[in-house]
Amino acid sequence: MADEAEVVEEKKKPSLVITIAAIAVLTVLALGGGWLVGTMLAPPPAEKPAEEVAKAGGEAKGGAEGDAAEAVPHISTPANGVVLLDPITSNLAYPSDNRVRLEVALMFKGVPDVVLAEEIHQDIMAYMRTVSLQQVQGPRGFQYLREDLQERVDLRSEGRVTNVMFRSFVIE
Repeated sequence: MADEAEVVEEKKKPSLVITIAAIAVLTVLALGGGWLVGTMLAPPPAEKPAEEVAKAGGEAKGGAEGDAAEAVPHISTPANGVVLLDPITSNLAYPSDNRVRLEVALMFKGVPDVVLAEEIHQDIMAYMRTVSLQQVQGPRGFQYLREDLQERVDLRSEGRVTNVMFRSFVIE
């Protein structure tokens, strides 16, 4: 009778080899399905013209820096009237150990004025030193900051700057 109990237990246990084989088959199916869906959804990579490839070979840049420069176009051009200001880093008024870093671009009506852009840069930096952390917390605080800066830029530029565009805003 004891022999019959052992035989029944052996029949109930699935083989370890069969379990590993089933997991391997499911993994291969999942990888194949993921690859198939990925190729259907992702656009094909854009091919560069031969001139750009030759130019990039002659002016080889280091690793990720070269790739980043090619991937993100520079928005500050005289043709579109946008001036990218230097990054602004300043302490907040309260608490004074917190710092803010922001990058701002200005859109001018017509030809950009670099002297005016530098005055606006200094004005924004001086304003950021008077702002407290509580004033810029949350989405509503950020919106108020955007409106305040737009108002200051409008007053300083006398309407020659149409838009203040935030490129980055970080509080440490």
